[in-house]
Amino acid sequence: MNDPSEEAGAAREAPAEHPSVDDAAERRRQYVAANRDRIRELNRLWRANHLDRARELNRDSMRRAAARRHREAEVRARGRERAKRWRVEHPERRREYQQRWVAENREKVREYYNRYYDAHRDEVNARAAAKRDADPERTKQITRQWAERNKERRAELQRNRRSDPEVYQAELEANAAAKRLKRSLSRADLPPKRIHVATAAERRANEREADAYFNDPARSEHLRQFTVFAESLTEHILKNGARMREFADAYGETRARMGLPPMLVEDVVYARAVEIVSERMRRVDLLTGRDVAAAVRSTKAAAVREERRRQFENLVKMVVNDVGRNRDRYYSDSEFENRARMNRGMARVPIESLVVRLALQNVVQRVPTDRLTADVARDAARIAKLYVAAPSHSTEAPVDDRAKRRSLR
Repeated sequence: MNDPSEEAGAAREAPAEHPSVDDAAERRRQYVAANRDRIRELNRLWRANHLDRARELNRDSMRRAAARRHREAEVRARGRERAKRWRVEHPERRREYQQRWVAENREKVREYYNRYYDAHRDEVNARAAAKRDADPERTKQITRQWAERNKERRAELQRNRRSDPEVYQAELEANAAAKRLKRSLSRADLPPKRIHVATAAERRANEREADAYFNDPARSEHLRQFTVFAESLTEHILKNGARMREFADAYGETRARMGLPPMLVEDVVYARAVEIVSERMRRVDLLTGRDVAAAVRSTKAAAVREERRRQFENLVKMVVNDVGRNRDRYYSDSEFENRARMNRGMARVPIESLVVRLALQNVVQRVPTDRLTADVARDAARIAKLYVAAPSHSTEAPVDDRAKRRSLR
């Protein structure tokens, strides 16, 4: 009989006589690494001698790989569908999980956000601006609430901004310039500057509209056609307005005799003017109805300004001429008026002012003044008084630029 110790020793030596799978795989890898060129050449020779079999094996391998990819895609799709159903069926648990994960991974979340923002800065800012622009009232409310909650922080930001000497000096100069402008307008008897504070959303909307307007490839030709059309329409109305109004009056009478509904004279005038100008222009294919309406509005405003200017100059001229024809009578009446004022204990009024007032009352009944306001009429009287008080008589009245600007507004 064999000794048990010998049997145990033989059992321990058995694995050495039968190498394991791992040892065989290792020896195979070593052999492949040492004989790559030889193995590559043998494979090439075998493929050349057994081309049909090689292609069959390749097709089988491709089919197995495609089937494996298909199974893996189905498994992933089923997993996504199960996860989607679970999220729909358990929204509270999903929200709790997300909140818990975010709370446990603050640094990781902040790192994700920072990395994404660095890579997509413009897109993130554009989405945030679009969200604010979509609901401006809510944006204002949130801004006010933040300012109420962070008064100290807001004051600190303002102090930090003004700590820069250049910024602080620029603000002081801007405030001083605004005050000087306000005083200058007040001394010139002009209305104060009207300021509309545009929000960031309005500025962005204006920039988008401007970009779309000026980046349009056909904009240059469109602008040229609109400019030429508007200028030609204004020139035509200013030159032939009276004659066209006579035509419009005759046209309205004809419609009345035919039993047709009446039309506004001004509509007939501008419709005919638009037709004439369009026929004379070389190209009007890019003009829209809005362009024509804008040109008509511009022309109407220009016609009103021109008529106001004409009435203003005519009023000044008529007052000066009337004073020249009735100077003695007006001076006599003015002296009588001043004596009456002194008898009532009132101060004397300059003779020239009373003379011009009398002449203005006489002239205003004979000349059209429907386009002139009371302030413009007073300016006309003041200019006439400057002429009447002048030592030498010229053929033209003195020009007052401020009064003329007021008459054209």
